[in-house]
Amino acid sequence: MPYKNISRPSLPQRIFPLFSSPLLPSSNLCPPLRPSLRVQVEFYVNENTFKERLKLFFIKNQRSSLRVRMFNFALKVLSCLLYIVRVLLDNPQEGRQDCLFCPLFTFLFLYLHRKLIIWVDRPLPLWALQVFVAFISFSETMLLVYLSYKGNIWEQVLRVPFILEMISAVPFMITVILPSLKNLFIPVFLNCWLAKHALENMINDLHRAIQRTHSAMFNQVVILISTLVCLMFTCICGIQHLERAGNNLTLFDSLYFCVVTFSTVGFGDVTPQIWPSQLLVVIMIFVALIVLPIQFEQLAFLWMERQKSGGNYSRYRAQTEKHVVLCVSCLKIDLLMDFLNEFFAHPRLQDYYVVILCPAEMDVQVRRILHVPLWAQRVIYLQGSALKDQDLMRAKMDDAEACFILSNRFEVDRIAADHQTILRAWAVKDFAPNCPLYVQILKPENKFHVKFADHVVCEEEFKYAMLALNCVCPGTSTLITLLIHSSRGQEAGACSADQWHRTYRRCSGNEVHHIRLEESKFFGEYQGKSFTFASFHAHKKFGVCLIGVRRLDTTNILLNPGPCHIMGASDTCFYINLSKEENSAFVRGQREPSWGSSGGNARGVHQTIYHGLTRLPVHSIIASMGTVAMDLSRTEMSGANTLALPAMGDSAEERRHSIAPVLELMDGVTPPTFDLLGDQSEDEGGEEDKEDSDKDESAHWWVKGYPLNSPYIGSSPALCHLLQEKMPFCCLRMDKPCHHMPFEDARSYGFKNKLIIVSAESAGNGLYNFIVPLRAYYRPRKELNPIVLLLESIPEADFLEAICWFPMVFYTVGSIDNLDSLLRCGVTFANTMVVVDKESSMIAEEDYMADAKTIVNVQTLFRLFPALSIITELTHPANMRFMQFKVKDHYSLALSKLEKKEREKGSNLVFMFRLPFAAGKVFSVSMLDTLLYQSFVKDYMISITRLLLGLDSMPGSGFLCAMRITEDDLWIRTYGRLYQKLCSSTGDIPIGIYRTEAHKLPVSESQVSITVEDYEDTREPREPLLSRSGAHRNSTSSEPISTSSHSSDHPLLRRKSMQWARRLSRKGGRSSSGAKGGAGSAAERISQQRLTLFRRSERQELNALVRTRMKHLGLSPTGFSNRNSQVQNHGMTDQGNRLSYILINPSPDTRLELHDVVYLIRPDPLSLVPNQGSSRKCSAGLSESHRFDTTDSTHL
Repeated sequence: MPYKNISRPSLPQRIFPLFSSPLLPSSNLCPPLRPSLRVQVEFYVNENTFKERLKLFFIKNQRSSLRVRMFNFALKVLSCLLYIVRVLLDNPQEGRQDCLFCPLFTFLFLYLHRKLIIWVDRPLPLWALQVFVAFISFSETMLLVYLSYKGNIWEQVLRVPFILEMISAVPFMITVILPSLKNLFIPVFLNCWLAKHALENMINDLHRAIQRTHSAMFNQVVILISTLVCLMFTCICGIQHLERAGNNLTLFDSLYFCVVTFSTVGFGDVTPQIWPSQLLVVIMIFVALIVLPIQFEQLAFLWMERQKSGGNYSRYRAQTEKHVVLCVSCLKIDLLMDFLNEFFAHPRLQDYYVVILCPAEMDVQVRRILHVPLWAQRVIYLQGSALKDQDLMRAKMDDAEACFILSNRFEVDRIAADHQTILRAWAVKDFAPNCPLYVQILKPENKFHVKFADHVVCEEEFKYAMLALNCVCPGTSTLITLLIHSSRGQEAGACSADQWHRTYRRCSGNEVHHIRLEESKFFGEYQGKSFTFASFHAHKKFGVCLIGVRRLDTTNILLNPGPCHIMGASDTCFYINLSKEENSAFVRGQREPSWGSSGGNARGVHQTIYHGLTRLPVHSIIASMGTVAMDLSRTEMSGANTLALPAMGDSAEERRHSIAPVLELMDGVTPPTFDLLGDQSEDEGGEEDKEDSDKDESAHWWVKGYPLNSPYIGSSPALCHLLQEKMPFCCLRMDKPCHHMPFEDARSYGFKNKLIIVSAESAGNGLYNFIVPLRAYYRPRKELNPIVLLLESIPEADFLEAICWFPMVFYTVGSIDNLDSLLRCGVTFANTMVVVDKESSMIAEEDYMADAKTIVNVQTLFRLFPALSIITELTHPANMRFMQFKVKDHYSLALSKLEKKEREKGSNLVFMFRLPFAAGKVFSVSMLDTLLYQSFVKDYMISITRLLLGLDSMPGSGFLCAMRITEDDLWIRTYGRLYQKLCSSTGDIPIGIYRTEAHKLPVSESQVSITVEDYEDTREPREPLLSRSGAHRNSTSSEPISTSSHSSDHPLLRRKSMQWARRLSRKGGRSSSGAKGGAGSAAERISQQRLTLFRRSERQELNALVRTRMKHLGLSPTGFSNRNSQVQNHGMTDQGNRLSYILINPSPDTRLELHDVVYLIRPDPLSLVPNQGSSRKCSAGLSESHRFDTTDSTHL
């Protein structure tokens, strides 16, 4: 048998037949699987029925339902109009033909005998039209009843609209079947209530159709008006018809009667005559008394709710008027007034409106302020959230000119407050991407989340940087506060008898302005000249202070770019003046002298004099010919602008060098020789400075560079003094020794300069901005002050990692209200104490009590350590009147009255005349709020402030520093001559003066009780007054030395002290009268102790307390005793007789006084400097030929 057609099975088939047969289906064992069938599923089949489609058209669909409602409303109104037409065509005097049912109706109403009430005259065309309208209404009603049926027919039948529809429509259907009833009266006027119902439904459908929701107030007003109309219309038509059988009133007569009756006037000339009409009037009055109060109550409730929520800002106003939106989480009266006063201080913002969007309900104080006519028409309060689009739509955020988002600094958790601010900023940017954002952030680590905003102000960044500069540049906080506040210098100090009030008030009106150079009369003639040349001559000629420029091709602002910068026509100039140039008037004056000996003013531009506008009388301080011109009567001139000092004697050697002229252009420039690894002070100083530097072994461990670690994202890089190797964490704590440093107190470290102590609740990231300005590269190494952080808790490792690279930065753990903590951190060796407001104490049951603990602690510090310069941060600026408080201080009472006058005048700086603020000893972070508000008009103010505070470092931009006027500098005499001296030698630009004066204040009893001990101390011998000259005072101290007379010059103090001692002796005698005598030695000892106790003063008790605690802690009281003796010798305990204040951009003829501190903007040492010799002294200090004493100058 052939096998060629039989195929052999493959190997797998032969091997696995038994294993595969029970598991796998085979064609021989089971049938093949059928292919799966796909099933198509239809959804929403219930909507395909006829009833559902009708329901979709008449009810569910918004647009079709709206059309049906509008048609129904028009139909009901038409039926009411047809009724009015029938009444006007009706003549009740005409009789009526008898009909089949006439005897029956006549019998029923025989008593009335008023058949005119039952029958009316209805023309045939009018009847046909009314029947047609009734048929359509009836059909629509039955259709809606069918579509709305849900199983209970009585729910639909017993509804009031259905009953009214049956009453007004069914009789017309019957008249079609029975024509004899064609003239039967039918109350068609009841259709007005059906029209009212249709109107309400129509409004609801309208809101759904256009996807916009009107306020509930609008709906309630519509309902109330429609209810009144329906009541009046029903009463008018009912009385008119019933009186057909009486007075036969017309519609107008019936209208007159209803108006007189419902208004409770009741003339009585028109009255109903038959009882049916009288019954109808009674019924309508009862209905009105029930329905209308309910409607008015709902309307009043909605009105009150609207007053709380604020309503809406209309779209029409948003398109025709300009407005800004202020978003806050909690609106305080102080914040509101600061914003309104600063915002509307600018003339071009007078037509703007402010829309406040706040989720909280308006409190009583804010409501009272917004009812003032000055703000009622300008401010609109809306209660809502920035995270809701409907609330942003109410505020018309997409049409706003700007949106200000402020954080709640009174929140318990400030980080949570920042998170809320971030979400608000994101929500506003998402809703209105083109709206400019002005955001305030509390914590610096949250700043990078809102970098997209147009302007951002971080509160802690600015606060700590300002407090740091206050330690080396006294009064920096007041200087910045006055610059960022809008003022005309017209405060109440003008009428004060004190000269410093008038001068301080006049200079406080200076602000920063800008103008394009080619458009300016101030600076236009200095095109092509150096920056320092333009700044000096603009100040000399117009009294304006040019501080910075900005090129057209860049957005970076350069403060004092130095003499190498050549002014261009497209440059934007930033200057300090009372008002901007556009608001100034110019008068032709004398021709200005030529500039220098070579060129001069080739264009022959006439000198102009600034007089200011008549409405700004304070502008009279701007340089006129009598105030601008230098006092040259006693000077010798080697050139046009060269000022020389007169000879001190007959010898020519005693003659000082003259002031060099400010050159138009520098002769040449050389690359800078600034050594980043070296010290700038070593390059500037002589051999003595180098020897002192060599003695300091720790100086060799320092380098200049950028900090390696930043505690938060977004901090600006700054070139600083750093350590070559970071300090171990254990060495950063001063009050505990370690195996690296066995020191336990500040005295053991042997610091050459006084300490700067910062008291803070915790080591927040903002403290990093306190350290950076004090360790900037341009500060000489020999002037760096050690920084000690007094913290209540141990800082985290991240913060220690950031500060361990800075030299002479330490921390201790303690509290400011603990004397032991203060002594451990070296308060007896400190020059400045900075008290930062605690975040946990910013919230109190009574608002202004948040500063209570801080104020009391600072008062204690002031009593214990009178020589310590204390800089305090407060939550509320109004509490600064309690700083260094003295009872019955007449001068403080006078300042309080001055502050009240400022508040009555609506000033936004009511506290400017308070001595602590004027001296820069107190600061409130709320003062920085105006910086954000002012940036709406001056978008450069935040950048300039950051450059002044050292938060930003721009290549080529200068920095803020200060120098002290000594006796060797008084030959310069005036501020204008100093301006020329600085511009011609170092290129520095002065911007103001910090002046300290001795002031004779009235002596009160409380002052005597405090200061008398300094003149009655007989236990410790004092150094003679002549030893004062040997006392060393740190150049960075914010309090200059002031002189005071000896006790012999104060007979009043001595007399008061003797009276005080006698009173104590009498009290002591009475208290000890009952004691029995003892041994003679014991009595003598007790008598001696009593006498010593009587002579003991409060000052001595406090000193003894401090010494006792220092001995208990194992600290040497030597430093405290030496410091205390120096304080007494220099008369610094009587700080009440000394006041300080700031003069911003004073006039050129302002006299310089001893111990004046001049604020300077110094050029960047890293930029190209002019070559005026073989050394770099011209870039960092005065040249030898023109040098005057700057040893007390403070570099930041």
